[in-house]
Amino acid sequence: MKKQYFGTDGIRGRVGERPITPDFMLKLGWAAGRVFGERWGSQPTVVIGKDTRVSGYMFESALEAGLVAAGANVKLLGPMPTPAVALMTRTQNAAAGIVISASHNPFFDNGVKFFCDQGAKLPDETELAIEEAINAPLVTADSEQLGKATRVGDAAGRYIEFCKATFGEERSLRGVKLVIDCAHGATYHVAPLVFSELGAETDVIAASPDGYNINANVGSTATDALSERVRALQADVGIAFDGDGDRVIFVDHQGERIDGDQLLYILAMHRMAMGRADAGVVGTLMSNMGLELALAEQGIQLERANVGDRHVRELMRQQGWHLGGESSGHLICSDVTTTGDGIVSALQVLAAMIDAQASLQDLLTGMVKLPQVLINVPVDDGIDLNSAVITSVSNEVTRTLQGRGRLLLRPSGTEPVMRVMVEGEDPVEIQAHAQRLADVLVLAASLN
Repeated sequence: MKKQYFGTDGIRGRVGERPITPDFMLKLGWAAGRVFGERWGSQPTVVIGKDTRVSGYMFESALEAGLVAAGANVKLLGPMPTPAVALMTRTQNAAAGIVISASHNPFFDNGVKFFCDQGAKLPDETELAIEEAINAPLVTADSEQLGKATRVGDAAGRYIEFCKATFGEERSLRGVKLVIDCAHGATYHVAPLVFSELGAETDVIAASPDGYNINANVGSTATDALSERVRALQADVGIAFDGDGDRVIFVDHQGERIDGDQLLYILAMHRMAMGRADAGVVGTLMSNMGLELALAEQGIQLERANVGDRHVRELMRQQGWHLGGESSGHLICSDVTTTGDGIVSALQVLAAMIDAQASLQDLLTGMVKLPQVLINVPVDDGIDLNSAVITSVSNEVTRTLQGRGRLLLRPSGTEPVMRVMVEGEDPVEIQAHAQRLADVLVLAASLN
């Protein structure tokens, strides 16, 4: 069955536009509470965390009310990174966890992500069951069966200690100078403490959320401010998180951006050096071909999943591998945690630097990225990628690249855009190909 509300990463959209409305969130909370109650038993516990968007208060209250009405107990964490909610779901013996966030999107968007009791994303069948329940009449549980809501006061401290433990007691960040960009998001009160308590000299930017400035020209999608700060302070590295803390991007000591593909290579080589390498690494359809070639040189496979961390995690599970991720910086190290975690992933990269006594650029000498152009084309739903004109131009571009690059057209799972990605050896050539395809998509959309 096709899902009506759940997308690549939960439910997401513009605040005030269905389904990102208070009444829908009330019904969603009730539907989720009913489904979790049926599968977990009477009065399941659900933990709720959120990022720093101003609308988070409204949706937190609506979800809480719906869950309680369905007979579920609620534990409120307040502003916490998405992976912290996954952790607390596991350690609180909860049936599920909910994160109110739109990740790297601007403040006027919001959304909801769910975790199962093991701290992983919900399986499709559970999401479909929740959607089916949304369409049922809302019936409040009898008064003696209503749930209760409480706040968890020490959630931040628990998460900080968990992150620090993944770094290894034998290591220290003493002598390492870091600049940390918290994107005015959910990591603002935890990330600085993790790195400073491990001994690093830290300078922190974008850690003053006001409800509206989340991801505003800062964070993992906008690293110019971080790069400038790293150069000005002559720091060793800069670390940028996104609004909900499940992504991480680095900049090196020269302020050059190091993306998720490059970080995956560093992590894979570190695990090989430590004797912990798997036969392969999971990337996505968007992963740079340079990563695939560099891993192959070391005898490591790259398998590509559909875009989205849940698809990466599922393919990792199928292959029995422990390392996967996306170019965006959503990395999964399943040998240390259950889900994508920006802080934990950053610590794994720093561990690679510490163990090798090397800079990021030193660790990347075996990988050369192919030039890649990505154009986001705003389109309405329903554009046919198999139409004659789109197919004709796509086939022509593929023939022109002649195995020296890749073409990918796909709808975004989080935004109303079509992504046009062209990869190859000649930057001018692939820019022209990408723009031509984008123009064709715009034309096709106008004819719908």
